[in-house]
Amino acid sequence: MSEENTPVFAIEKIYVKDLSLEIPHAPQIFLERETPQIDVQLHTEGKPIDEGIFEAVLTVTVTAKFAEKTLFLVECAHAGIFRIENVPQGDIEPILGITCPNILFPYAREAVSDVITRAGFLPVILSPMSFEALYQQRQQALAEQEQKAH
Repeated sequence: MSEENTPVFAIEKIYVKDLSLEIPHAPQIFLERETPQIDVQLHTEGKPIDEGIFEAVLTVTVTAKFAEKTLFLVECAHAGIFRIENVPQGDIEPILGITCPNILFPYAREAVSDVITRAGFLPVILSPMSFEALYQQRQQALAEQEQKAH
């Protein structure tokens, strides 16, 4: 196998692409003592940005509520620029949907926990995620949509 055909996977850059915090009922919300209901949503996407260079984005949305009141809403889009070369075309999508989010997740988890703590709330520590399972669910949903369309 020559050097020219050796598969390449490298992290070029990891960064916060977007970060937002909303506390719609501040300051009164800080007087509440109930334990909030925490909802976590994840979204991943990947796209080429140059020859052999791809951007993957992991967006984490954390909403804390009790009753109908929102304590806080945090949305963090953590992104990475990855060099992916000499890899079969069919393997690129799983790399962008599984491998890259696995790399980005610890960074997103830290950013989310940090902003929630800085906002005056107890930290929210996100549990480990199986991006492989999420990817497979998304592929299955796409296949079902395609089947219904025909």
